[in-house]
Amino acid sequence: MGKNIGKNYLYNLMYQILLIISPLITTPYISRVLEPDGVGLYSYTNAIVSYFILFATMGITIYGQREISYVQDNRDKRSQVFWNVKLLSIVNVCIWLIIYYIYIYYFSNNIYIYLIWGIAIVNISVDITWFFQGLEEFKKIVSRNCFVKILDIIYIFIFVRTKEDIYLYIFGIVIFQLLGNVILWKNIFKYIDKPILKNLKPFKDISTVVSLFIPTIAIQIYIVLDKIMIGYFTNDFLENGYYEQATKISKLVLTIVISLGVVMIPRVGYLFEKKQMDNVKEYMYKSYRFAWCLSLPLSIGLICISDNIVPWFFGIEYEKVSDVLKISSLLIIFIGINNITGVQYLIPTKRQNIFTKTVIIGAIVNVICNFILIPKLYAIGAAISSVVAEAVIAIWQLIIVKKELNLFIIVKYAKNYIIASFIMGIILFVEQEIFIPSIINSFIMIITGIISYVLILIYLKDRFFLVNIKKVKFW
Repeated sequence: MGKNIGKNYLYNLMYQILLIISPLITTPYISRVLEPDGVGLYSYTNAIVSYFILFATMGITIYGQREISYVQDNRDKRSQVFWNVKLLSIVNVCIWLIIYYIYIYYFSNNIYIYLIWGIAIVNISVDITWFFQGLEEFKKIVSRNCFVKILDIIYIFIFVRTKEDIYLYIFGIVIFQLLGNVILWKNIFKYIDKPILKNLKPFKDISTVVSLFIPTIAIQIYIVLDKIMIGYFTNDFLENGYYEQATKISKLVLTIVISLGVVMIPRVGYLFEKKQMDNVKEYMYKSYRFAWCLSLPLSIGLICISDNIVPWFFGIEYEKVSDVLKISSLLIIFIGINNITGVQYLIPTKRQNIFTKTVIIGAIVNVICNFILIPKLYAIGAAISSVVAEAVIAIWQLIIVKKELNLFIIVKYAKNYIIASFIMGIILFVEQEIFIPSIINSFIMIITGIISYVLILIYLKDRFFLVNIKKVKFW
């Protein structure tokens, strides 16, 4: 198999960078056009439809990606896997689409917004991104995503002009997702054959699909339930608006760290199927080191510059976002680590049941913390609950795999990055006290943070950093 993880990561990273640049362009505009309660309405309705998307997706995409990674080299087998997974997906989407429309007819307060969101459920039946991820064909995915995202940005500035245009805003989100999914079908028959009806058995591995679905449910509980509980306890959309904007920024930055996971899952699955466990462990150690190298400075940097960024980026009415962002920035570290242990290691090695248990524990912790903290601290309480839950998951998963992966080595890898991030944080803290909030000052702080972090790692002669910087020159 000649797939290059470095190139695939860079392809995926390019798109993640576009995802970060896109909100830098559109969020200040959308925040002012829709205003906090409009952003909160978007956040709340998105949270509701996310549950239906969750059940319509089930564990099918994770299962499909993993199964395709096992049969990358066999066209007949991957054709069979593709059509089985796709047929299962279509049947499941149809069922949940009917349930969704029944729900919005009887229970929704704004049926038009929910009707538009329904397109997002239809998108699932068209999506075949999982297939190309399983084949490690990330260039095609990234090319498609970049094209569609640019169109989406242009659309927002042309059509979303007033607070009442929230309908057009949501329509743009779902319709461009649909366009991107349709584009991928163009060359699908270069990789698979037409379905053979007698070989179709879409429900053959339904128990495995369900076992992969359970942790997804638990994860969504503390991703989406936060917003619903904020709305329930506050009876307005303002706090949801603050929480939405803060978590949006922290999770966009997080994508830089976990984008390697998307690339690693099919590689680990392939090596596991070939019983090359030494190579699997080698990749895991590299992933942990990579996560420390990026997550620590990104998290600390975001904490230090949040007071400078929020006022000009979102507007003065979003001042509370800064406090929420400082807390949610810690998610970058904990999700970065548990993404490696759980998603990159346990799932490809067919131990999704262990992964499920840890995620369920995290979900329970999150719900308990939400009930305690949200009524008192609102959006800040929800952010604290999410961080605590992710920390519990990260620690528990590391304890579980300690017999296979050396915890001392994993923790030891963090040393240089902790030192460099700490010194960088001091520099940024001093600048924060001096600079007034402005786009120029925020840019200066970001550049200062990057330069100081890189120089410190060079001074410490961090081998992992230096080796990979040299490799980038030749990609």
